[in-house]
Amino acid sequence: MSDKVIICDFDGTITETDNIIAIMKKFAPPEWEDLKNGVLSQEISIKDGVGKMFQLLPSTSKEQIVKYILRSAEIRAGFKDFVQYTRENNIPLFIVSGGIDFFVYPLLEGLVNEEQIYCNVADFSNEKIQIEWPNSCDVSCTNECGCCKPSLIRKLTNADQKKIVIGDSITDLQAAKLADLVIARDLLLEKCKELHLPHQSFTTFYDVMTILDQLEEVSA
Repeated sequence: MSDKVIICDFDGTITETDNIIAIMKKFAPPEWEDLKNGVLSQEISIKDGVGKMFQLLPSTSKEQIVKYILRSAEIRAGFKDFVQYTRENNIPLFIVSGGIDFFVYPLLEGLVNEEQIYCNVADFSNEKIQIEWPNSCDVSCTNECGCCKPSLIRKLTNADQKKIVIGDSITDLQAAKLADLVIARDLLLEKCKELHLPHQSFTTFYDVMTILDQLEEVSA
């Protein structure tokens, strides 16, 4: 077993764009914008913001939303090869996502096993979509993360493993603070620079594999 473990974000990291934002732009009334801005500025917790965004959508829109996302979402170049790379090198890979099961699982089907995926869950039994939070914050986190990435890192990794976090946004920041190395793009990259977190930048998962190879060379 490798001395590394990889915690990888989904929206905007594995996929080229953020699927929650794409869903809201297409299906939600204008109020979603204020909620999104509140989350990005950290004035609203992720759990509160995402929960309220989905409560703007009728449960009857599920089929439409799934069709739209499966048609429009694009998996970032190199991801399939990256998953294979982690298997060949026996590096544990966990997909830890603030996304929702009804689009995360279909988009990753055939690429990543479900037991490696941690995300939020949608309930369509009421008039509006309700989000459930099976991976809530543990006692060491008070950020109301929704899907709490730091809590999952504590649960899924041990002290001897080098923790590599791959992500793109403010929702990955708390996880990044626990990482030995952050492989980042977009807003997370800016935050890593600002907070002097150990990081490398990436555009595709071919870049990620190159970075991992370089780590092997350094530790060899």
